[in-house]
Amino acid sequence: MPDWLAVILLGIIEGLTEFLPVSSTGHLLLAEQWLNISKTELFNTVIQCGALMAVLAVFWSRVNSLALGWREANAQKYLIHLAVAFGITGVGGLLLKKVLHWKLPHTPFPVAIATLAGGFVILAIERWVKGRPGIAEITIRTAVIVGFAQLLAAAFPGTSRSGACILFALLAGTARPAATEFSFLVGIPTMIAASGLEIVSSLKSGERIPGSDWGMVALGSAAAAVTAFLVVRWLLRFVQTHTFVAFGWYRIALGAVILWLARGH
Repeated sequence: MPDWLAVILLGIIEGLTEFLPVSSTGHLLLAEQWLNISKTELFNTVIQCGALMAVLAVFWSRVNSLALGWREANAQKYLIHLAVAFGITGVGGLLLKKVLHWKLPHTPFPVAIATLAGGFVILAIERWVKGRPGIAEITIRTAVIVGFAQLLAAAFPGTSRSGACILFALLAGTARPAATEFSFLVGIPTMIAASGLEIVSSLKSGERIPGSDWGMVALGSAAAAVTAFLVVRWLLRFVQTHTFVAFGWYRIALGAVILWLARGH
C-alpha cells in the first residue's frame, strides 16, 4: 500500500475514534498492525491535533461566546468549571510523569485490557443511569469528576478520554447533551497541552519526523480533521436520543480482538 494512502487511513481512523467512546489508541494499534507500518508517538500526536481543530470548528460559536462574554456570571461559572477540570488533569498528569515517571506502554496488552474493561464499564454505567434525565447545568462536582476522568484516560491508554468524561459526568447527574459538550470543550485545552508537551518532549529526546514526511503528517492531520468534524457533529445529534450501550459491546469485541493479536507479545 502506498505511504500516502496508509497515512490517510490512519488520519481517518484517528478522526473517527478520537471523540467516540471506543479508544482511538486501540484502533490505531490495530490499523498499524493491519497496514504493517509503525508510526512514532510524535506522528500520532501531531495528527491528533488535526482532530482537535475539528472540535474548535464545531464549537467555535460556543467558544467565542465564552471568550467574549467572560464578564457574564454564567460564562464565568462555566469557564471556572473548565479550568477546574483542566487543572486537575494538568497537575495530575505532571505528577504522573515527573514524580512517578509514568510512561506509555509499548505493548498492546495494557491497551487491550483498558479497551475491554471500558466496554464493561460503559454497560454498567448506562444501566445505573437508565431512566435518570440528569440536569443540564455543569456543577463543580461534575468538573472535578471530569478532571479525574481525563487523568484516568491519560494513565491507561485505551480508556478513551471523551468516553470517560461523558460517562463519569452522567454518573455525577449531568444530562447527556451537557456532559458531551463539556467533555469536548474541556478536551480543547487538555489536548493542546498534552500534544504540545509530547511534541516538545519527543523533539528534545531526539525523535524526529524526516523532512520529507511532514507532507504526510499534514495529509494525515487533514484527514483526521475532516473526519472528526463529521463525527463530532453526528455524535452531538446521536446523544440526544441514544445511549452508549452499543459502544460498550463494540469495545468488548475490540478488546478481545486486540488481546488475541497480542497473545504472542
